[in-house]
Amino acid sequence: MDIETVEQRAGPREFSPADDMPEEYRKAATRMIEFHANSEIMGAYLERPFIRQAPSIDRKLAFSAKVQDEIGHGQLLYRAAETLGVKTREEMLDDLANGKGKFLNCFHYPMQRWPETAMIAFFVDGAAMRRQATLRRTSWEPYAHAMDKVCFEEGFHVKHGESILATLMTGSKKEQELTQEAFDLWWPRIIQFFGPTDDKSTHHDFASAVGLKQMSNDELRTAFLNEYIPKAERYGLEIPEEPRIYKNDEGDYQVEESDLDWDEFFQIAKNEYEPGLGQINGRKAAQEAVQWVRDTLEWENVPAGSAKPQAAD
Repeated sequence: MDIETVEQRAGPREFSPADDMPEEYRKAATRMIEFHANSEIMGAYLERPFIRQAPSIDRKLAFSAKVQDEIGHGQLLYRAAETLGVKTREEMLDDLANGKGKFLNCFHYPMQRWPETAMIAFFVDGAAMRRQATLRRTSWEPYAHAMDKVCFEEGFHVKHGESILATLMTGSKKEQELTQEAFDLWWPRIIQFFGPTDDKSTHHDFASAVGLKQMSNDELRTAFLNEYIPKAERYGLEIPEEPRIYKNDEGDYQVEESDLDWDEFFQIAKNEYEPGLGQINGRKAAQEAVQWVRDTLEWENVPAGSAKPQAAD
């Protein structure tokens, strides 16, 4: 199949491994799904320390389940990416551990305090839901199929995050102040979640033409602002003065793009942001720590009667 045919046929869940897809499509879809899978894994690692720091047994259980869900989403997405025949799951995991795999900007920043968990679990996961809901209509069927499960579980994560936010913003004055501080810190990063504006997006036009993406970065960012600014205000959060937010003639919230730090964003995109390198090194150490598990599984899969490695090896 050539690209012209792909563009003519592009529609929700139109293509599957049974189709002879052109290399350009397979590489673009792999890059997109791998980025998503990496982000799920790195988000889980960012939140994992807060299982212990959660203030109640219910919060610990919920955070434990959330982290397990995110790791599961990553593995599910790696399998969906594998169906394109460009990279194996192992290659993608190795690239992530070695700093070659790209992932979401928000997961490059360290989290220090409990109120920051609401920024991830409510706002970042809420932004993710805006994007992921559209991906249930992506043209690569295995990716869309994975989104059915991911979206179902992410809905719980957002509600969990909203519950944390509601508790903090109806708590002590100190809790409310710390939550506002966390919001001030994370708000610009969250707005950048959707990536650069459409005119600066490298991959949008092709991904849209072949049905991999259903909405542009600008459309998703506007939809998110329209939905989440009222929610933030309802819980008593004050929208920071910068980046400047305004309403256009259609009544949609818009952000003043020049107020956002795009130099830092693109530094992050290249895996060159120093705090983010710490996250990547953490992932590499975790992967190396369980190498013995993978080695054992490979050993168990050796056919009966074959020469097996000896303990001394």
